[in-house]
Amino acid sequence: MKKADILFEKVCRIMEIILVFIFGLLVIDVLSQVFSRYVLNTSFAFTEELARFSLIWLSILGAAYLSGKREHLSMDFLYQKFSGKTKKKALIFIEICILLFALVVMVIGGFNLVYTTLHLGQLSGTLRIPLGYIYAILPISGLFIMCFSVYHLGKINANEITE
Repeated sequence: MKKADILFEKVCRIMEIILVFIFGLLVIDVLSQVFSRYVLNTSFAFTEELARFSLIWLSILGAAYLSGKREHLSMDFLYQKFSGKTKKKALIFIEICILLFALVVMVIGGFNLVYTTLHLGQLSGTLRIPLGYIYAILPISGLFIMCFSVYHLGKINANEITE
């Protein structure tokens, strides 16, 4: 196994652990909200905001993880009609589009969003967390997606990925 494959597997494993932790936090948060609302007849003010932020991180980091595992939802009706060489060209084109999207929208746009919200000092309503920290998952996930795309491009060129 190559060093790139070992690094890829370790990064994916760390992402899995982080995603499971965030999901567990989300479940505990929502259950405590339901418990407090229906059993204690009061509600904790922070649980709704924490659930929202957890879901944001879970969704965006999960999208990066799925991109790395090549398990994103895709419509491949046309792709399945291609021949072998055309499939390879299509895979390269798709990975380049993913890389460019991650660079422009997630990394550059995400860093701009993080910088702007931190510079303006915007805080969340209840938890009083700087919103830049919440939005930081955008450029982080974008960097992961870019790295995964470069990894997949290397695999495609080495003929290790066919679909």
